[in-house]
Amino acid sequence: MDAFLTGILAGYGIAIPVGAIAVLIVEVGIRCGFRCAFFAGAGAATADLLYAGLAVVGGAALAELVESINQPLRIASAVILAVIAVAGLRRVRSKQRPVEFSFPDRRELAGTYARFLGLTIINPTTIVYFAAVIVGLGVADDLSAVEGVFFVVGAFLASLSWQTLLSGVGALAGDRLTERAQAVAVIFGNLVILTLAIVILFR
Repeated sequence: MDAFLTGILAGYGIAIPVGAIAVLIVEVGIRCGFRCAFFAGAGAATADLLYAGLAVVGGAALAELVESINQPLRIASAVILAVIAVAGLRRVRSKQRPVEFSFPDRRELAGTYARFLGLTIINPTTIVYFAAVIVGLGVADDLSAVEGVFFVVGAFLASLSWQTLLSGVGALAGDRLTERAQAVAVIFGNLVILTLAIVILFR
């Protein structure tokens, strides 16, 4: 049970800080509704699940390996986020959905899930974070296979619950905002994403 609670705390710790993925999930909720945003959040939570599992199996050694390729992954992440932000701003300006990086409608929930899984999984900081939690708190000292599963499940459920909350916030805002207000919200969100991409690239 301690491993499960530690996993929940770790999951919230990695999910709650507002980043580009959180902003994108809210934007999906505004533009496409709760179901789309939920699948987007589920994709992000699945990436946390995978990285938590890898951290349990590989611990600090795997985290060091991931850190060794951190630079190219960081650059790729920044470039992809910048492209998404620019495409989003162009979409608002032209009032048309671009061919690439457009948010899938309700018939394309699997595509939404896969896209956000991919966007989240290129962030190597996640596995380093989970490894630090496991090693730093001494959880790895006597972590059995069952406890490892409990840790990973706890992290996943925490992340999924937070992403679901973001999905609800976006969907609720979309239902209540006028078309102009939605456009302003989308513009602001994409500017935040572009700023985060620049910060990631030059930090």
